[in-house]
Amino acid sequence: MRAVVQRVTEARVKVAGKIVGEIGRGLMVLIGVSTRDTEADAEWLADKLVGLRIFEDEDGKMNLACTEIGGSVLAVSQFTLLGDARQGRRPSFTMAARPELAEPLYEQVVSILRDRGLNVQTGQFRTEMKVELINDGPVTMLLDSQKLF
Repeated sequence: MRAVVQRVTEARVKVAGKIVGEIGRGLMVLIGVSTRDTEADAEWLADKLVGLRIFEDEDGKMNLACTEIGGSVLAVSQFTLLGDARQGRRPSFTMAARPELAEPLYEQVVSILRDRGLNVQTGQFRTEMKVELINDGPVTMLLDSQKLF
């Protein structure tokens, strides 16, 4: 699984002009599922997100996880994270999982995060979404359970 993680002061996702998920301070996470991903990849990603120490402590060092600051997560599915643009000008999406594989794995990540005590808001799978956020720092991380390319 591949994720773009942004530390945010606020974030929201809209579908058809209506807010379907919104958070204050926390993590904005765009999640892409590959054809090779399994439940183990979903568990790896969720564990990484729970423990990722990218929030500043009292000394100004990135030493705190989202759970430690009382933050939330906005998780949005995004198959385009699996786009391969190494050749040509139009990305290939052959490594992006079909919805029947991707959705359950995406939902598994969300479920694990909730089970670990995080407030998790989501977008809507397979819909056109508009994402708004204020990146704090800016801090942006790329996580990948498998180095595909």
